[in-house]
Amino acid sequence: MAEAPPPNQLQRRPNRPQPNKRLMLDLIAALGLALAVEGILFAAFPDGMRRAMYEAAHSPSDQMRIVGIISALIGVGVIWLVRHFS
Repeated sequence: MAEAPPPNQLQRRPNRPQPNKRLMLDLIAALGLALAVEGILFAAFPDGMRRAMYEAAHSPSDQMRIVGIISALIGVGVIWLVRHFS
């Protein structure tokens, strides 16, 4: 009968990156995805994106701040949901 490997060897996953490295890879992938989506929007709707940028540039700072905070909270919520339920 073969001997079972020690417990610490059963838990090792050699192909899985370390947690800090995985977070950095996720961050780089997320930034790449954001650039890809933005690039697609600019390529598909250049006039609409120009209008949106003009309107954003002429919006009050308080409105921009609120939109930024809401967007950040939604983004963090989506990330939490994906991490929690996957």
